[in-house]
Amino acid sequence: MAKTKIAIACQGGGSQTAFTAGALKALCEARVIEEFEIVSISGTSGGAVCAALVWYAFEKEESPPWGRLMAFWQDNTAQGWLEQTFNSFVVGSIRMVNRGLIPTLQLSPSSPLLQNIVSAATIGHRETFRDFRSLLETHIDFNEIASWGPRRKRPILMIGAANVSTGKLTKFISIRQPIRVEHILASCAVPNIFPAVRIDGDGYWDGLFSDNPPLQELMQPDSVGAENLPEEIWLIKINPTTCEQIPELPDDIVDRRNQLEGNISMFQQLRHLEMINNMLLQDAFQPDYLAKLDIKAPVRIPRSFSTDPHKPYHIPFIEMPADLQKTLDFESKLDRSSFNIERLIAEGERSARRFLQERAAAVSDQPPAKSRGGL
Repeated sequence: MAKTKIAIACQGGGSQTAFTAGALKALCEARVIEEFEIVSISGTSGGAVCAALVWYAFEKEESPPWGRLMAFWQDNTAQGWLEQTFNSFVVGSIRMVNRGLIPTLQLSPSSPLLQNIVSAATIGHRETFRDFRSLLETHIDFNEIASWGPRRKRPILMIGAANVSTGKLTKFISIRQPIRVEHILASCAVPNIFPAVRIDGDGYWDGLFSDNPPLQELMQPDSVGAENLPEEIWLIKINPTTCEQIPELPDDIVDRRNQLEGNISMFQQLRHLEMINNMLLQDAFQPDYLAKLDIKAPVRIPRSFSTDPHKPYHIPFIEMPADLQKTLDFESKLDRSSFNIERLIAEGERSARRFLQERAAAVSDQPPAKSRGGL
């Protein structure tokens, strides 16, 4: 019997995407590749980092496929008293600024002054801790990827970024071009932390401004190939959907604004896919429109909001439990302490195992799906 085709989409969220690393590890440990066909993996920012590491391990047929991912996060964790002190100082200072307790001096991340300050403050730190590019290149051989050329092998990797120069949303896709370190750096280039990444004459910023994470393109034959269209999209979600109280304090406003910005594009894409699914269920397509879309059955996706009516194609998110979300703020997305990283990885593992159980129950209640096309 043919395996169900799935795409895994990883939302961005800085250090909080250690949760994504734990989730991907648990999915691999559950041997989902024996039951499912992973046709594509997409990601933005920290989600792009996790997606790229797992994709690279799959390409190299490494065992276990999560080993490289865990090594990256171990290397990305503050080690020794120097790195731990620097991490605590940075996170604590930003938290105090956002609470309005201390003033801040606005400096461009491209400023030589700021770069000199950071260089001086990180003397004695490991190169992989102080330089993100070095960290990525330590765990992914981009020269090897360049030698492969464009890859049609599954899964397809898709990384989201925003072109600052043209204003266009950009996807770097392994089926079209070799993935470069600059593609991942571009997806992670938060404007007030990293300078824009220049690729072929254009500047790129964090994929938060484009798709967080890319979803619709996973259903487009011209993006991933007609043979790689998924029947389900498994979405690893970092940003909480709701908050208990209306934020009034400065740091609460910053935190909630960041959450909303991180979710907007994701919910918009899910709404579009829901519209297509609903039209298919209602046989609302005109023949010529259906032919253009080449889609024949709903794709299984998460339900955007708990207040939305349940549909037969809905499956759960892989999402942090509410109790953990309440303990996280905007500054924790920059926190590389072992406490923060390790608890997020552990919760990611638990949440992924819970997702597999809940998804199996949801799918067992759904009617058999017809063959699917694309958008």
